[in-house]
Amino acid sequence: MKIIFFGTPQFAVPSLEKLIQDPDITVQAVVTQPDKRRGRGKQLIPSPVKSLATQHQIPVWQPQRVKKDLETLQYLQQSDADVFIVVAYGQILSQNILDVPRLGCINGHGSLLPKYRGAAPIQWCLYNGESETGITTMLMNAGMDTGSILLKEKTSINISDNAHNLAKTLSLNTANLLIKTIDDLNQQRITPEPQNDSQATYAPLISKDDYLINWSRSALALHNQIRGFYPNCITIMREQTLKIKSSIPIDIALCSSLNSIYQSMNINVEKLLESLNQKQFPPGVVAEVLKNHGPIISTGTGFLLLLEAQLAGRRSQSGWDFANGTRLEVEEQLG
Repeated sequence: MKIIFFGTPQFAVPSLEKLIQDPDITVQAVVTQPDKRRGRGKQLIPSPVKSLATQHQIPVWQPQRVKKDLETLQYLQQSDADVFIVVAYGQILSQNILDVPRLGCINGHGSLLPKYRGAAPIQWCLYNGESETGITTMLMNAGMDTGSILLKEKTSINISDNAHNLAKTLSLNTANLLIKTIDDLNQQRITPEPQNDSQATYAPLISKDDYLINWSRSALALHNQIRGFYPNCITIMREQTLKIKSSIPIDIALCSSLNSIYQSMNINVEKLLESLNQKQFPPGVVAEVLKNHGPIISTGTGFLLLLEAQLAGRRSQSGWDFANGTRLEVEEQLG
């Protein structure tokens, strides 16, 4: 099997690694996004996919716009690739590219399609508090994640998962599912299944406004926002930007899913809530600083324990170290 791989971020690296290691597959070339300037020195940094391809001496193509780059288009059209594999590439492929390979273009997508079509499926499924997600491989068409489904693999979501560790799990699952998909499709063991568009939901690009914490929302909703958009959710403290990187709701209704975490932290939720509910706190106020753990913030509904935070210009700290280092006081207002 001859393959051309399209991908850019770290999420796509395990898939490319798996394809390179497979003795029955030849990766003829990699197409990835152009190098970007990063860091204080604004040095050009290659994508993780390019770095891996370079290590294995695989030719790399980096068009600014793949649909209009004549040199890249000519190479793709003249290739004898059996299939194009696409994992988090970051550009939409035109129909004349999709039509090139014998078996078509296979995409590995980080959701159970037709749910969460779009650019940020992992982040939005966490934001919405889903208990399950997964990987879908599909035959690409000109739409946004609308192609016929080939294979799916489900993954459970723990309430303590964030976008980083869930993406790591799903990236490994994508790599394995792509190998099976390629083999099954080549052996005609798969019948592509059209998606039911009426069941589609969407996962758009994340904007800066999505990172802003509104303390009038419930503790569970804020926890899902913080883990979904990890590590970028922010509030204001003492006229400075404060990143909230990790949290846990203090909620008796969540004991069934959070009990092991509460026990590991030696937290008696009933007793703690009894103490917290003795006084009315407006949203965003420090209700208590829990010893060895961190500040508990009042929300629109319930309380949120901050486990990791980072003030602008400082390193990230545990909630307890943050509260001690800033001398955080009860009834102090955030936001």
